[in-house]
Amino acid sequence: MDYITYILFSLEHDKYYIGQTNDLERRLNQHNDDKKSWTRKYKPWIVVYRNTHSVRADAMKEEKYIKSLKNKERIKQYISGWRSSVL
Repeated sequence: MDYITYILFSLEHDKYYIGQTNDLERRLNQHNDDKKSWTRKYKPWIVVYRNTHSVRADAMKEEKYIKSLKNKERIKQYISGWRSSVL
């Protein structure tokens, strides 16, 4: 089973959400549809970053690292580095 570290972005509110899951499509739907979560007030969310890991601990480690950036500009740099490595 693969685990995914992901970053969601709310364009309307200029907010990021960082998490990890084994089913990104399900989690994205939860973030956009859930009536009780913190993320509901910032929807719609889009996926701006994803990275697959074979071990959950690795996905959690990356999630923790990204959360430690604590700055939108540093998160944007992290994402742009990912995008440039994909192209």
